[in-house]
Amino acid sequence: MAKGKIPSDSIRNLKGIGEKSEALFNRLGIFTIEDLIHYYPREYDIYEEPVPIGQVIPGQKNAIFGRISRKPTVKTFSGNSITMVYLQDETGSIQVNWFHMPFLAATLKPGMVCIFRGMVIQKNGRTIMEHPELFTPAAYDERKGQMLPVYALTKGLSNQAIRKAVAQLLQTERLAPEILPDEIREPLGLPEINYALHQIHFPDSTENYGIARNRLSFDEFFLFLLGISFVRAQNQDKCNHFPMKTVWKTEEVIESLPYRLTNAQQRVWGELERDLASGTLMNRLIQGDVGSGKTILAFLAMIMSYENGYQSALMVPTEVLAGQHYAALLSVLESNGISDACPVLLTGSCTAKEKRAIYEKTASGEARMIIGTHALIQEAIQYKRLGLVITDEQHRFGVRQRLTLTEKGYPPNVLVMSATPIPRTLAMILYGDLDISILDDKPDNRLPVKNAVVGTSYRESAYRFIEKQVAAGHQAYVICPMVEPNEELACENVTEYSAALRKRFPDSIHVGMLHGRMNPQQKQEIMQAFAANEIQILVSTTVVEVGVNVPNATVMLIENAEQFGLAQLHQLRGRVGRGSAQSYCIFIQGDGKEKTSKRLEILSRSNDGFQIAEEDLKLRGPGDLFGVRQSGIADFQIADIYRDSDLLKTAGQAVKEVLALDPQLKLPQHQPLLQALTRYINPA
Repeated sequence: MAKGKIPSDSIRNLKGIGEKSEALFNRLGIFTIEDLIHYYPREYDIYEEPVPIGQVIPGQKNAIFGRISRKPTVKTFSGNSITMVYLQDETGSIQVNWFHMPFLAATLKPGMVCIFRGMVIQKNGRTIMEHPELFTPAAYDERKGQMLPVYALTKGLSNQAIRKAVAQLLQTERLAPEILPDEIREPLGLPEINYALHQIHFPDSTENYGIARNRLSFDEFFLFLLGISFVRAQNQDKCNHFPMKTVWKTEEVIESLPYRLTNAQQRVWGELERDLASGTLMNRLIQGDVGSGKTILAFLAMIMSYENGYQSALMVPTEVLAGQHYAALLSVLESNGISDACPVLLTGSCTAKEKRAIYEKTASGEARMIIGTHALIQEAIQYKRLGLVITDEQHRFGVRQRLTLTEKGYPPNVLVMSATPIPRTLAMILYGDLDISILDDKPDNRLPVKNAVVGTSYRESAYRFIEKQVAAGHQAYVICPMVEPNEELACENVTEYSAALRKRFPDSIHVGMLHGRMNPQQKQEIMQAFAANEIQILVSTTVVEVGVNVPNATVMLIENAEQFGLAQLHQLRGRVGRGSAQSYCIFIQGDGKEKTSKRLEILSRSNDGFQIAEEDLKLRGPGDLFGVRQSGIADFQIADIYRDSDLLKTAGQAVKEVLALDPQLKLPQHQPLLQALTRYINPA
């Protein structure tokens, strides 16, 4: 960007943000003032009531009222100083460490009574509080109940820097236009949008936080469902321009498979066949756990489309998965003598020359089967007779992307596949008028994953187990909730964890690192190397939740399992158990809370995603203000379909009422809403 040409909405216009700090904000996806105000805290640092020393919880911040029981000591290791004191009360004692602060030894006196607030860890069998703040009881009383936002960070950018930038922005009287008409907002008790934005970043109380989160969650649901209604309205022509007949070739393919379709697969294939052969367009969702056999059903539908003279397109979230599907489709076609379907693979990594050749084949109709990523909806590609569109993990494609794909000619038949376990009642709202099919069993050769919920003390045993599995020729995933360290959160992060594992395991075991901030090419190379067993242990964030199939991986170790929703943990677990070998999932609980243990034990008792989703729905509700949330579903930033299921239903009803009154959103009170919807569907 040329000097002096900073756009008016750039974060560079905020005081204290220069070129270097702007680059750090950009790494978090924050480019504009609007990006910043909607960069919501991932949790809050709450100044809670002090607890007795005997009741501290390792893995989180604690406030304790304690007395210094002996004279402080200062030790130096490799030039780094540690100041240590011991605190005591009637319930026990605890060691307290400060780093690089030797001067404290002169001010901390035996017998001194204060409130100490800091992170508590367990190290070598001892409980230690690290680098706490000190307060007099009166000073702490003034802070009690205060909620400071904790944001996801990147190296070089502190929580304090983001807090300062957001606080500066919040001084603006009106940050955002109000898009909800009063007749929607007021009966539901939803606050004005600017109040909600203030309270989500710096809540005055947990009650006000809950009010703000409800408002912002409602907005996300409302705009999403309104966008889906808009997409549906664009495809009101239900006449099927691509009528199909049932064909024997699909039966021959089924007979040639090296396995027998499950009863659920046979039932769902019958539903797909009937849809494609009917006079109206197919709009169907297949829901099924990872490994339930959705992909072969997609291939059968593509073969039926080919046999009827039409093109079909299969869009998936990642290039690696697209490549794996493409190879699997080629194998099915070759083994069944289908030689002129001319399948093509279109991804962002294709060279310009390769893309031009593929565009020519799709435009002429020579390519009858197209597999790819978002590249399938780029403006440059044109189709000859696109009769069937299949999207895998549809919720990972935005409203605009869905609309674009169905605009490539006459509306095609649509098949959606999802492994995300969503209770049927919520799926019917999220997926609009799609017919829903359920794959509720798995192939006979799949062994159930064996599960264990353990504490952090089990970690070394887990490492030894992984080493044995790798020695037997298998591979392992390790999932961490964060990319880099966060000064406020005691959670494992991919960057430091992968470095530690490289030291822990012999050089013969290759440890790879994967996270969402890598560029697409890096991610592609890492995932391909893991799929080829060039990497034996992959340390990753949840980006592996979808997008790669590695049957050789038999262990999934999830650190800080309490940071994830049950449905998301189940989907992560679905990365293993995809081959014939016994697989294992180890959930490491980092917070030591009994409530968390009970929640995670549900995963030990069941491998059924839909049962787990229903349990999650029962466990969590509007009162669970700080509960973990799922990720990835329709790209909601703050809303969670499990925790906010009632709000989702309310938003769905509100959308119906608005469109019943004003289908085109032409009324004056709906103009801000129409503008917001336009921006939502067509982001800049």
